[in-house]
Amino acid sequence: MSDTPNLRDAALRYHEFPRPGKLEIRATKPMANGRDLARAYSPGVAEACLEIKAEAGTAARYTSRGNLVAVVTNGTAVLGLGNIGPLASKPVMEGKAVLFKNFAGIDCFDLELNESNPEKLADLVCALEPTFGAINLEDIKAPDCFIIEKICRERMGIPVFHDDQHGTAIVVGAAARNALHVAKKSFEDIKVVSTGGGAAGIACLNMLMKLGVKRENIWLCDLHGLVYEGRTEDMNPMKAAFAQKTDLRTLEDVIDGADLFLGLSGPNVLKPDHVAQMAKRPIIFALANPTPEIMPDEARKVAPDAIIATGRSDFPNQVNNVLCFPFIFRGALDVGATEINDEMQIACVEGIAELARRTTSAEAAAAYQGEQLTFGADYLIPKPFDPRLVGVVSSAVASAAMKSGVATRPIADLTAYRAQLNQTVFKSALLMKPVFEAARAAARRIVFAEGEDERVLRAAQEVLEETTETPILIGRPDVIEARCEKMGLRIRPGSDFQIVNPENDPRYYDYWNSYHKLMQRKGVTPDLAKAIMRTNTTAIGAIMVHRGEADSLICGTFGEYRWHLNYVTQVLGGGTYAPHGALSMMILEDGPLFIADTQVRIEPTPEQIAQTVMGAARHVRRFGLEPKIALCSQSQFGNIDCDTGARLRDAIDILDDKPRDFIYEGEMNIDTALDPELRGRIFPNSRLEGAANVLVFAHADAASGVRNILKMRSDGLEVGPILMGMGNRAHIVSPSITARGLLNMAAIAGTPVAHYG
Repeated sequence: MSDTPNLRDAALRYHEFPRPGKLEIRATKPMANGRDLARAYSPGVAEACLEIKAEAGTAARYTSRGNLVAVVTNGTAVLGLGNIGPLASKPVMEGKAVLFKNFAGIDCFDLELNESNPEKLADLVCALEPTFGAINLEDIKAPDCFIIEKICRERMGIPVFHDDQHGTAIVVGAAARNALHVAKKSFEDIKVVSTGGGAAGIACLNMLMKLGVKRENIWLCDLHGLVYEGRTEDMNPMKAAFAQKTDLRTLEDVIDGADLFLGLSGPNVLKPDHVAQMAKRPIIFALANPTPEIMPDEARKVAPDAIIATGRSDFPNQVNNVLCFPFIFRGALDVGATEINDEMQIACVEGIAELARRTTSAEAAAAYQGEQLTFGADYLIPKPFDPRLVGVVSSAVASAAMKSGVATRPIADLTAYRAQLNQTVFKSALLMKPVFEAARAAARRIVFAEGEDERVLRAAQEVLEETTETPILIGRPDVIEARCEKMGLRIRPGSDFQIVNPENDPRYYDYWNSYHKLMQRKGVTPDLAKAIMRTNTTAIGAIMVHRGEADSLICGTFGEYRWHLNYVTQVLGGGTYAPHGALSMMILEDGPLFIADTQVRIEPTPEQIAQTVMGAARHVRRFGLEPKIALCSQSQFGNIDCDTGARLRDAIDILDDKPRDFIYEGEMNIDTALDPELRGRIFPNSRLEGAANVLVFAHADAASGVRNILKMRSDGLEVGPILMGMGNRAHIVSPSITARGLLNMAAIAGTPVAHYG
């Protein structure tokens, strides 16, 4: 239910345009010619069928079943909407499918079934087993959901998981684990009072008992008051399991001294007077949506130290099933689990809880700007957009499945599996692997010019965690200290990294003198040198590298590229060092594509283009790739007499003067560079084989334009720009860079030039 007309209109537009709905089906294999058709369908498809007939487990190798989940509902208990029927529930189920795909890479079909009889619905679900690797039951009313899940689990050999029950229970379990940690209490000692005897409420209570809460310390209330022994009104076996032997009858009777209130009922059920009766440092999970059992501000008027979670995104600690279901299914599917058992669910609880206690990720901080993401009373569980969830939680689930004996395809190397999961969310991880390995073999000092920037601070922490490099930050110590504290970072200046304070550093005299000696015959007076060493952090960082106090400089998180380049060249240029191009690696859906020169030279000469080509070849090999370089222009193999084409042809002649250990070709159009079939028709004698992976341009406008289009319209992730020609002593990034991008650049800067020739 939308809060405002504007939100309603926006939501409807979102669902209708540019295409109705939120899902589509895309082929994963080519279908471009008769050969493809013969392999995909008749006769080639028969081979895959026969393999599966001989060994059922090979279906995970030859079909999508091992990565395919069905979201099944009859629409009888849609969250916040009630019994709206299967058709009206379809937008919710499509949304669930999108979450599976976006958060865990799992393909999903939503199946809305027009069947209200639980036994018949269970029969329909069981019949789906050959198609799917797992079943997610969704929005089915209680007690039917219990019946359906029980039947399906008994009859099916794949995981069947009712997310409304178990997903909610897992996230509540993780939040409770950390809330008790903050409150300094234990599961074994607390009193729990719960309102809501539906599927989710019962599942949450069962989970709390698995985590250590004693059965006799749980008091369950519903619309009719306390669930007690002998009660007959609106009872079922699931509720009866929590019946108390007592004369107490109401929520008000039992709330006294409660440590944890768990609400999965309705608005305003918990009154301020009830909160006043609870134990010290009460934990209140008011999870009714859209209006919780008590609003957080009302609870805090009575108990200012209360630890509160809701089901809403506009308050801290949103209990959201998306923290669980994509990742528990990911782990279950990857090991071919036959079920999702208690061990796997508890592993999921512990994984979610443990992740919240860590420092938050830069990506989560970027998605939730302005929010305090430091573990404590207002940050008990991670945010859904924390990209570490899939690696931490799914690997924990997979491990638990193997240990408990329900995995049919055990994973031999869980560390490698976790790294593989991380590669699905950190696009650069796989390509950066050889760079990070080389960086770990060195011990270089990296100075960050903009040391007060939040992205730099997060990158510095990751540099310390993932490399052997030493970060040095230029900035005011009190500002850096305060920002580290605010962001919940573990690192602290002095103990973890060195700071250069432009306002007051004992090396100030040495720095301005060094700069003056370099620049005294270029119009720089002592007073100007002093001013620059007080205000220009890029120049300060460059002087540190010049003096041997740092091995490499990273700058450019704000400001114009050429402004930074001017000071880098002034201080670090000369001799064998001269910037001859900026190389950006664009990570695209079908692989990496390198672009040069995006920044340094507007209209390079043929000699400079040849330099850029040779530098690009060296740097591409740092990523474990063989360079295939196309020199790109409007002209194509001499068909147009234009300036860019002429300069590229001259550059080819320069490159041809000596033997080269890499492939290059040009001049040509971009489509010719990337399409071998087209190139074969236009220029059959090309020395370039396959698609080019490096595009070098004769004008910075073209290179920069292609780079920006790939970033903004193709979801390309940039690594770089890499400043070539400076001996890896300086790199200038772009203002749009992320903390992960800075970490990647630190790894690139952290590899000595000798390491890659």
